[in-house]
Amino acid sequence: MDSQITTQWPPARLDVKAFARDAAQLSGQAPLSEWERLSEESQPGLQPPAVRWHAQGELRVQTGAPDQVWLHLQAQAHLPLICQRCLGPVLVPVEVDRSFRFVADEATAMALDDEAQEDLLVLSREFNLLELVEDEVILAMPLVPFHEVCPEHVPMSAIDPQFEQETDQRPHPFAALAGLKVGKSS
Repeated sequence: MDSQITTQWPPARLDVKAFARDAAQLSGQAPLSEWERLSEESQPGLQPPAVRWHAQGELRVQTGAPDQVWLHLQAQAHLPLICQRCLGPVLVPVEVDRSFRFVADEATAMALDDEAQEDLLVLSREFNLLELVEDEVILAMPLVPFHEVCPEHVPMSAIDPQFEQETDQRPHPFAALAGLKVGKSS
């Protein structure tokens, strides 16, 4: 049974097993200001579009083993960050497309973590889907955001020819002392 729920902002708590059993889907979007930790990471001044996300549950039947509970998550956002080349604001596209398998408890997750290729989370009837969306968008942010082409020319050298020229024209600060030394010995 597929069920489709589209909402602007769903309840924060989700019964993951029931969500997967029903092959349910949730979609939503919210302005960046409603995501507390994402807002802290971003820069004011640019008006980004909303963070959009989609989650789908899946129950994989296993022969001779408990059924596996899966959650597939997609999210997109354009985050206002600071370009690390020109130090100007830049809207950085961020996309998430991940799948998570849920296990019974933390001990099981830790035991299976090294062998599993997928991400493992602990099964809960009070799972906070919105926190997971925010976590994954934060993890997908680039470590060093930058423009593909900065809007203003950025000097890529630590040496400034004009600075070098000006320092060559100034007298050496100890030149006057050298003159005093010469006058004393005569």
